[in-house]
Amino acid sequence: MTERPHPVTIAVAGGTGSGKTTISNAILERVGSHNIAYLPHDAYYKDLRHLSSEDRRKINFDHPDSLDTDLLRQHIEALQTRNAVEIPIYDFTRDQRTLETQRVEPQSIILVEGILILAEAMLRPLFDVKIFVDTDADIRFIRRLKRDMAERGRTPESVIDQYLLYVRPMHQEFVEPSKRHADVIIPEGGFNTVAIDMVSDRIRSLMRPNN
Repeated sequence: MTERPHPVTIAVAGGTGSGKTTISNAILERVGSHNIAYLPHDAYYKDLRHLSSEDRRKINFDHPDSLDTDLLRQHIEALQTRNAVEIPIYDFTRDQRTLETQRVEPQSIILVEGILILAEAMLRPLFDVKIFVDTDADIRFIRRLKRDMAERGRTPESVIDQYLLYVRPMHQEFVEPSKRHADVIIPEGGFNTVAIDMVSDRIRSLMRPNN
């Protein structure tokens, strides 16, 4: 009986609004979603249901300490050994975890997406391909503003305040320096179809048993 090849584990990092999800979706489309176990780091925000809504609003969600990265690492390692995992589901409108989880089955590819995943020394050794999506700050801010207003019920003022107080300084301290750990840097996010095609071809080659 032929032994199944070890799953290929891919990191897609970059600042907020950089186009990480667009890149991830492009990989899903080109390589095949049936081959991919997807883990968004955003799902692993720590459970803060014990805090009041006022106290939760004071949390710096752009700092690595706000995320349960130990649990993410456990889930990546479980998927790498062909075991299914139950990942958290986070409610961004209330800034807390829900009581439900989402089952993720093991696949030939593990795709991990998140702002801070390349900033975490405990995660980097797990990745076979490390991608950083590099997009200008003004474009990233506009995208975040539109997303948070449309999807998370935020006011423009609250988005701007959070960006200046937390997002921008944390990007400069943690996210931007993590770019040096990337194997591939994709400028212009999802608009860079040449880079996306090259990355997808590389992933397909890594999936072949002889590689």
